[in-house]
Amino acid sequence: MSVPDYMQCAEDHQTLLVVVQPIGIVPEESFFRIYKRISAVSQVNVRDSQRVLYIRYRHHYPPENNEWGDFQTHRKVVGLITITECSSAKEWPQTFEKFHLQKEMYGSTLYDSRLFVFGLQGEIAEQSRTDVAFYPSYDECETVEKRIEDFIESLFIVLESKRLDRATDKSGDKIPLLCVPFEKKDFVGLDTDSRHYKKRCQGRMRKHVGDLCLQAGMLQDSLVHYHMAVELLRSVNDFLWLGAALEGLCSASVIYHYPGGTGGKVGSRRAQGGSLSAEAGNRHRPGALTSNGINADTSAEIGRAKNCLSPEDIIEKYKEAISYYGKYKNAGVIELEACVKAVRVLAMQKRSMEASEFLQNAVYINLRQLSEEEKIQRYSILSELYERIGFHRKSAFFKRIAAMQCAAPSIPEPGWRACYKLLLETLPGYSLSLDPQDFSKGTHRGWAAVQMRLLHELVYASRRMGNPALCVRHLSFLLQTMLDFLSDQEKKDVTQSLESYTAKCPGTMEVITLPDGLKLPPVPFTKLPIVKSVKLLNLPTSLRPHKMKSLLGQNVSTKSPFIYSPIIAHSRGEERNKKIDFQWVQGDVCEVQLMVYNPMPFELRVENMGLLTTGVEFESLPAALSLPAESGLYPVTLVGVPQTTGQITVNGYHTSVFGVFSDCLLDNLPGVKTNGCTVEVIPALPRLQISTSLPRSAHTLQPSSGDEISTNVAVQLYNGETQQLIIKLENIGTEPLEKLEVTAKTVNTKEKLYGDFLSWNLEDTLCQFPLKPGKIATFVVNIKVKLDFSCQENLLQDLSDDGISVSGLPLSSPFRQVVKPRVETKPLNPQESSKVGDFSHVKTLEAILNFKYSGGPGHAEGYYRNLALGLHVEVEPSVFFTRISTLPATSTRQCHLLLDVFNSTEHELTISARNNEDLILHAGECQRMAIQVDKFNFESFPESPTDGAQLANAKQLEEERQQARGLEINSKLDICWKIPSLKREGEASVEGVLNQLVLEHLQLAPLQWDILVDGKVCDCDAVVTCQVGDPVPLQVKLTNWSKHSVGPFALTMMPYQDYQNGVHNYELQDAITFVGSNTFHIDTVKPTKDSVYFGALLFLYTGDFYLNIKFHEDNSSRELPLSWLCLPSVHIRATEPVAPAEL
Repeated sequence: MSVPDYMQCAEDHQTLLVVVQPIGIVPEESFFRIYKRISAVSQVNVRDSQRVLYIRYRHHYPPENNEWGDFQTHRKVVGLITITECSSAKEWPQTFEKFHLQKEMYGSTLYDSRLFVFGLQGEIAEQSRTDVAFYPSYDECETVEKRIEDFIESLFIVLESKRLDRATDKSGDKIPLLCVPFEKKDFVGLDTDSRHYKKRCQGRMRKHVGDLCLQAGMLQDSLVHYHMAVELLRSVNDFLWLGAALEGLCSASVIYHYPGGTGGKVGSRRAQGGSLSAEAGNRHRPGALTSNGINADTSAEIGRAKNCLSPEDIIEKYKEAISYYGKYKNAGVIELEACVKAVRVLAMQKRSMEASEFLQNAVYINLRQLSEEEKIQRYSILSELYERIGFHRKSAFFKRIAAMQCAAPSIPEPGWRACYKLLLETLPGYSLSLDPQDFSKGTHRGWAAVQMRLLHELVYASRRMGNPALCVRHLSFLLQTMLDFLSDQEKKDVTQSLESYTAKCPGTMEVITLPDGLKLPPVPFTKLPIVKSVKLLNLPTSLRPHKMKSLLGQNVSTKSPFIYSPIIAHSRGEERNKKIDFQWVQGDVCEVQLMVYNPMPFELRVENMGLLTTGVEFESLPAALSLPAESGLYPVTLVGVPQTTGQITVNGYHTSVFGVFSDCLLDNLPGVKTNGCTVEVIPALPRLQISTSLPRSAHTLQPSSGDEISTNVAVQLYNGETQQLIIKLENIGTEPLEKLEVTAKTVNTKEKLYGDFLSWNLEDTLCQFPLKPGKIATFVVNIKVKLDFSCQENLLQDLSDDGISVSGLPLSSPFRQVVKPRVETKPLNPQESSKVGDFSHVKTLEAILNFKYSGGPGHAEGYYRNLALGLHVEVEPSVFFTRISTLPATSTRQCHLLLDVFNSTEHELTISARNNEDLILHAGECQRMAIQVDKFNFESFPESPTDGAQLANAKQLEEERQQARGLEINSKLDICWKIPSLKREGEASVEGVLNQLVLEHLQLAPLQWDILVDGKVCDCDAVVTCQVGDPVPLQVKLTNWSKHSVGPFALTMMPYQDYQNGVHNYELQDAITFVGSNTFHIDTVKPTKDSVYFGALLFLYTGDFYLNIKFHEDNSSRELPLSWLCLPSVHIRATEPVAPAEL
């Protein structure tokens, strides 16, 4: 026997072998339909008996194996079923002849046979025959199973008769010697009458009867016969048959101990849980029916248990039997099958190590030269058996050998599909799967070198199958999962192969389904490149949306009554990991930053890299990048535009590397850091772009709030100069711009500003709204720089160093001197150079213009945007007021303001004041200018509180009063400068120069004295004319603007004449007389009230006369300041009376 049956198991010893074969031309599909129905009748309960017959069907069985039927009866073909098609009666004789020829092939061993004829109808089909069954078609054959059962019963009758015939002890008859094929020539010429020969015949026959009993369902009797055969054969050293007897004993014991079978396949060993065997089912039923009638006691059960081997002894007897088989070269197939049966039993007993020894022995059993198909079958069965005992890697090893055998060079047409299928089955044994997710968590399992070799073989088999998609998938898997174990050269080779395959068939993210139903999941390249972190970026500062504050407050949480709860804090922390605290805007480009790393030893080109999102319709804008070899962390920004509003979640990214398209999900990337993946998309807002008439600034403002300035502009101005900043507002978005608010804030300056630095009229701009997309509106901002114009310290020091005095100069001697700045006198410390007194220092002013705008759907939802414009102004000094003083004027309500003006520019400068002539100053020149001004009434400004507890408020209020006074004075002076050569002009402010003494001199006294002569007010150089001899009315009016009552006062009028030489004549009793007293008495005057005293003068001579008014030194006058008691001078000119005209 040369063809092993690797599917053999111990329980097959109790089966009857039936061969089912087609005759003539029978469609394969039809044949196997009938074969499947026939093979379903695998066990039949014997009529009028408790026994069960088990049938083993084969559709192919080598005739040479049938020759070993005497050695082991389960190898003998005892039944033949043939299937044929016959369409006409003419074909019937030929068909029947073929049936007889087929029977002759197994004629020596057949018990019975049947012929199933399909398609034949008529008289022949209507004949009633036991060995032939006629059916009209393959679909109309309901009685096939019944025919098979009848056939099996006929087999049982023959089997039972043979068993009874062989089991009956016929002392007079000579027992024939049973032989295996290769023994027949060895027994020629032996002495058949020797005792040794007879024992051999008896032992072999006893073993043969044991086989027949086992097939006939008599387990107890078979055990007895096997034991007797073992004793007889051992005594004559008939090792081959002794091994067969021991194997039969093991098989019967296995059937007893493992009624479910050892085949390992569900349903392969019939439903033996209910009918284990005829006798096994009645093991515990004393008196049950047997073939010999009714047992009166349980002696049969006791005897069977005694004769049956224990599970441990079964293995020992198998070892002994296999050792005896090993003595015979021609029994290799028997030895191999015995090893397979023993392994199946050991698998049931969970004794893996011993089973592996049997398998190892089976590997080294030499058979005849096997065909390639037989080799594949042998290695496949070895793999299956190793799998059953838990040796997964060993199983994979033999299955891989079987796979390689499918594509052996000696095969004319290699079976690459079978090779590929077997290779796939080896993957679990090498801890390898085709799902890349299994390799993304934890440490690597299995031998990477072996796994890579197997994957390469899968790729090669796929290519030979003509399936480039499979090649790409397996190569992608190799590159993704084994990247850490590939050498630099291997990485280059694999990627080159992959690119060559993807040129024909690009890699996709679709699941590949194989013909057998196996699904190959997609392999995303999460390591090409490796992503270390994913960060969703906020919009640029100028585009970030802000929520308008509600009256109720947006920051108040009403979810919990507690100020703090650790549960709430924890849940908020989890939600913060999911949702980000900023928003994206519909229709605006949004960015996600990835930190990536190229692990390849060469430049990695990544194409079509974009974002994968859910929740909102999102237009991803793919990017292409090239990463240097082993680049280290490299930032990559992926962008896209959300088209709708709502919650958007960034799930991952997609790439195209080496022609493979990958969708990489963040959930499948271990160790990736992220600031959250979900962000809210709010409705669309307009986008504002600003351009100005000023050049851009190289200085970037850094506001304390941390906001970014989108545009910075710079301008250079002289102190006091005003310039217009024209800003063009362009709506570059898709939504109309409906609302605009502008605010300004001065930053990073310690300089004191006077007046409004920035001013504008927003109404002119708003009248152009709503601003449609693409339209431009104009916005004008006035930049007015007014810093401190005082320069008292350093400049005066420079002037005094030059030997020039600037104090105490009379008004009639105007100061005119050129002062040149000296570099050597400037302090070296830059901090000192920024002092107020440094007249050559350029000051810097910085401000931020904030444009708060909104429109479109975002405005309806309460969102707006901020756009900031940074303004950098360099202020060069224009003029300085080095000294200020006052001189009284002829009028009590006026005074002269003296200003020493210094031109600090490098150009000729003209300075002017209201009602004054222009004063020309050369570069570096200082001159004094006098300005006659009306005194000011400061009583309308709030007084400083005197409460010590409000000291801070008092100081602030005093500064406000001082500022208000300076502003009023400056507005009246209206001092301006011009630089004709540059065509530039500006204001000059005295607000920072004024001191307390000057302010007192410029302030109107709270007590206002008015002298009226003849109804005319006497003040300044006004001359009142009157006639000699006419009484002249004289009025003294006092107005009290102070907060307290004043008076009473007494004033004495003393007339005199001024001779213009320093001599005053008061002896004028003969020239002037008073009508009444020359002393005026004024009663107490309450606040805001006035009092008038009337008198009269009579001039007796012509001339110019003056009145000197003196206060009596009483308590009222001594308590008040002298400036309060300043009366105007009175100049009266007496003329001759005019003669009346004659009629």
